[in-house]
Amino acid sequence: MAELRMEEVIRRPHITEKNTWLMEKEQYTFEVHPNATKIQIREAVQETFSVKVKAVNTLNVKPKKKSRYVRRGASRIHGATTGWKKAIVTLQAGEHIDLFEQM
Repeated sequence: MAELRMEEVIRRPHITEKNTWLMEKEQYTFEVHPNATKIQIREAVQETFSVKVKAVNTLNVKPKKKSRYVRRGASRIHGATTGWKKAIVTLQAGEHIDLFEQM
């Protein structure tokens, strides 16, 4: 397996209502490369945002099946959303990342 570069590990911050609530508890959520390990994610966050990471939790978000009705031909089109990998990064006490300032 090829080594990932730092800029390939973190794809984007994942900002939702729940994740905004988690930010108050010094936990931040990112979409990461599917082959990234917890150690690579930790190093990328520390390097990019100049903070100390306490823990990294990862999970794979499975694709969801979707279908829609098409008027022409009177049939349904079936497909799926893309799956992705999510990382929840917990920072040391007193550390903070201002995601809205850096966008």
